[in-house]
Amino acid sequence: MNKYTIYICVALTGAGFCLKARGQEAADTLRQVVVTGTGTEHLLRYAPVATEVISRKALDAYGGKSLEDILEGLTSQFAFNEGDMGSQMQMGGLGNSYILILVDGKRLHGDVGGENDLSLIDPQNIERIEIVKGAQSALYGSDAIAGVVNIITRKHTEEGLFLENATRYGSYNDARQHNTLAWTVGKLTSTTSFQLQHTDGWQNTPEEYAEATVLTDSRNKTLNRFTSWQLRERLTYTPLEKLELYAEGMYNHKSIMRPQNGTHPSCDVYTYDLMYRNANASVGGKWKINKTDALTLDVDWNKHAYFYEYTATTLTDGYDPNGNFTPYFPYLRGQRNLQSDQQRVMAQLKGTFSLPQRNLLTAGAEYRYDYLNAPMRTENGSASDWTAALYAQDELTLLPWMYLTAGLRLNVNESFGTRLTPKLSAMFPLGDFRLRLNWGQGFKTPTTKELYYRYLHVMGSSTYYNMGNTALKAQTSNYLSAGAEYQGERLQVSLTAYRNKLDNMIALVNVPVSEIPPNVTAEYAGDGSGEIIARKYENMEDARTWGIDLSLSYSPTRDLTLSAGYSYLDTKAHQYNSTKERLVEAVIDGTAHHRWNALATWTHAFSRPYKLGVSLSTRGSSRRYYENDGDGKPYQLWRLSTTHDLGKPKKPLAYRLELGVDNIFNYTDRTMRPYHLGTISPGTTVYATFRIQWRKGKRIAITNTKHTKEDEED
Repeated sequence: MNKYTIYICVALTGAGFCLKARGQEAADTLRQVVVTGTGTEHLLRYAPVATEVISRKALDAYGGKSLEDILEGLTSQFAFNEGDMGSQMQMGGLGNSYILILVDGKRLHGDVGGENDLSLIDPQNIERIEIVKGAQSALYGSDAIAGVVNIITRKHTEEGLFLENATRYGSYNDARQHNTLAWTVGKLTSTTSFQLQHTDGWQNTPEEYAEATVLTDSRNKTLNRFTSWQLRERLTYTPLEKLELYAEGMYNHKSIMRPQNGTHPSCDVYTYDLMYRNANASVGGKWKINKTDALTLDVDWNKHAYFYEYTATTLTDGYDPNGNFTPYFPYLRGQRNLQSDQQRVMAQLKGTFSLPQRNLLTAGAEYRYDYLNAPMRTENGSASDWTAALYAQDELTLLPWMYLTAGLRLNVNESFGTRLTPKLSAMFPLGDFRLRLNWGQGFKTPTTKELYYRYLHVMGSSTYYNMGNTALKAQTSNYLSAGAEYQGERLQVSLTAYRNKLDNMIALVNVPVSEIPPNVTAEYAGDGSGEIIARKYENMEDARTWGIDLSLSYSPTRDLTLSAGYSYLDTKAHQYNSTKERLVEAVIDGTAHHRWNALATWTHAFSRPYKLGVSLSTRGSSRRYYENDGDGKPYQLWRLSTTHDLGKPKKPLAYRLELGVDNIFNYTDRTMRPYHLGTISPGTTVYATFRIQWRKGKRIAITNTKHTKEDEED
């Protein structure tokens, strides 16, 4: 048999067929194992729930410096507005708090406002990314309304010692450092990783609108200077062949330096920097009872805290020790002020069991406790909340041409009572074609910030007083989608249409100024701060999104791969306007009707130990719509990157050099502050990454457990 020809035979209830795929890339695609859609392992081709995968090969070819860069460049359904407080991520028209981010199946812990700090994830440590769209609350609980993004990290499989160093440097003093030390002795494996990130930031324009005046020499940056470092340790112990235990810990420190001593005091020039401290610790294990049955237990503690570090004497807002809110609470240069410390403890027990009649049952129990310590931002200084849940999911094959997945979760929340969230999906395999139908409900309780937080925010000529609301209701959603796929030898195409309807959607909306505490309005009246605007977290009466996602991949030759994606999105919401005393139509901020991406990758291994890769990619968006402060301009950016691999696979040393140019045509959105940008790109940037790996020991083979008969016979 030719080494580039692979025969994969799949038996479907006794009636078998064979698929012939040429080329290593096609073989890798067909044999990719995914876990996110059902929580169980399946070959991508036979996954009951549609799953999009960004492979390690695509990650290497693209050369993304961050998870935001990767998702925006290699898929079409994500949008970002990076800022000091987080990534401002959007998927399918819905923002951060509706997107569940997992790392190896466990929740990424983020800010109380739902602004996940994706810089906690080291791109050099990603094996692949799995994306499942739509409501997945039946399996994953709260937050999984727009979809789930699961980051699968690299696992080191060498028996002996493994060392890796990757150093990236680019424009604006953008430095990224990654180091890994892994070793295995007998049944014990240790993996220690270090990550450092730094950038000097940049300013797209010095223009800023403040107090009805256009200033032309503002010092505020589009992206502020920051430095972040992270240390992570993971220990795994395998006392028995089918039992694996682990313990893991992480500490992260991030500092954001903001512009000071501005020429114009009316500008949003800060007298404090931001400091973040993140930490987590987890223990657990997995017992593989047999080829299909398994039990897993995970217990996690997470901490996310951020502080103001004052660089000048500042009169700030907050609650005093007596519980009174004042806008003029004094802090001196060098002092530090805790804004919030959010901690979470979560325990999960899950079992997977193979039942008669081609059924695979997954059942589990979860408990989650959230604690918020915010002395300056909550009236009582702190707040807490707990949630308990039971869930079950059954994957069954009723007929040779029908795969069904049904799930149900019972959710019990301390403040919002009991809720059942179901889901049902169906896949119909027809040779190289797949038809899919999916329905699921979402459920999301308000965050502690939405319930209790209060803070002042100055933007331009206005001062916003933002208030939590303890009268909020839980949010619910109904998600429907229908899709079709073709997976041939060289061509793979996927088309999905969806509709997501949300009830009681929470948003920060304008309310009468009379709702602001009298002492706040009295302090600010006539002091030159400009207009005071009251905003409060409210349940929007309804919201809905619908769209179409198209993706394709084509490999005309063994060395060349072409891929592209396109997403159409439309959104609409109705909210109650207390001033007009009626429902009004509102825009879901950040909506863009059209987003697209494309990637062409050519790789070739030469006779000597040298492999060259060349990648040309583009990403773009139509206009992004906002209720306030203007719309974001449309844009399209292009990137050229190359990879150069040296070293033979069986040798202990391997080297890689990556060189790239982003935003080749130097597009920059120079919209003045504080109006919205289509993209924060500073224009053309260049980067170089050098990676070196050294290993000593023999490689351990990895096997993926297949949970269906089709997978086992493949």
